[in-house]
Amino acid sequence: MTFEKVAKLLKEESFKRNHLEEISLERPDPLMVASKHKDEFSALICALFAYGNVQAIIKFLESLDFSLLEKDEISITQTLSQHYYRFQTSQDIQQFFLTCKRAKAQSATLESIFLEGYRKSHNVMDGLRGLIAFLYDINPYRSRGYEFLLGKIPATIPTSPYKRWHMYLRWMVRKDHLDLGLWSGVESKDLLVPLDTHTFALGKKLGLIQRKSYDFKAVLELTESFKKLDHNDPIKYDFALYRLGQERRF
Repeated sequence: MTFEKVAKLLKEESFKRNHLEEISLERPDPLMVASKHKDEFSALICALFAYGNVQAIIKFLESLDFSLLEKDEISITQTLSQHYYRFQTSQDIQQFFLTCKRAKAQSATLESIFLEGYRKSHNVMDGLRGLIAFLYDINPYRSRGYEFLLGKIPATIPTSPYKRWHMYLRWMVRKDHLDLGLWSGVESKDLLVPLDTHTFALGKKLGLIQRKSYDFKAVLELTESFKKLDHNDPIKYDFALYRLGQERRF
């Protein structure tokens, strides 16, 4: 398929899928749960637990009481004592909620922390570096599951795609019928693709990615391909590509 045909397909699919009915119990996505709360902390929880089978993700997210972020730490630990998800034990989940609770208690918005790094050169990885470091700093708890959830503080030259974090940024920055647009200080043109293994495979099949390795360089390559379609809002094609892969259209 030529690039012109791929471009036409993605433009049509992104337009067609930009409506609320695109996400439902029949067509689940973690954004469905995040959209109920429209809060940057609840959305972060939804995004970082968004790995594995999508039905299992939704079931877990819907079992959570996001109002716990407004309650005391004892209530958080007691309420979440029986919760677990894949690599995260109940203690990991308790501590992650405590981290978010403490961040809110400091009157710090996640956007303000992100902007401290991002504003220097409009590089979202600089913003993520500061935000992830901030979350680690306010809670000394460490475990394998907890660190998997937050991810590593990005190196100067990252290797990981940081898929869940870039998905979170898409939700926060872009504003349409799907993405929440809760942040105003970040430009859509600076976002990077939340690349997962499925969109990576389809991106290669459609000629949008030449790189053989699923890594950060592949993220940059697909983002550049999307920028040829819309320089100011390249990531609006991410959801369409994800759905095409999920539906096994190619």
